[in-house]
Amino acid sequence: MLVYHGTTLEIQHPKIITNEIGRDFGFAFYTTDIKEQAERWAVRRAKILSRISSKKEQAIVNVYEWREDHILNEKIFRSASLDWLDMVVKCRSDAGYQHGYDIVTGKIANDNVGETVSYVVQGIMRKEDAVERLKFEKINNQIAFCTEAALRELTFVESYIVEA
Repeated sequence: MLVYHGTTLEIQHPKIITNEIGRDFGFAFYTTDIKEQAERWAVRRAKILSRISSKKEQAIVNVYEWREDHILNEKIFRSASLDWLDMVVKCRSDAGYQHGYDIVTGKIANDNVGETVSYVVQGIMRKEDAVERLKFEKINNQIAFCTEAALRELTFVESYIVEA
């Protein structure tokens, strides 16, 4: 299966990102199976970094082949559920939380979803109400490779530039 990672660099050898807290599934290398989503991520990242550095950054999508033939500890969230929300809340609110999965596949807490998640974290909204609210959101997919064993499942195929 092909998976995509949108950024501003070619990444032939993915690494687990440990410097950005608040990620949905904790520290990991994040990809998606939706090409257009990765392209949007790359463009967004390039715009943000271009503003910070005052130099034009390129939007780059890295493409990987994911060999799913090894037995790893994988968690798949098919929808925004209570289990999914529990993990997102734990990972976003506790940088030391470790879920124990090699790979986590599930929905992305984008800006609209992130607002709902923050209400849960702050105790403003019950989890059950949040899940009901999220049923109406169009939520994209993400695949988080959380361990070195998981990263070995990825083989770099190519990278390409996306015009912003």
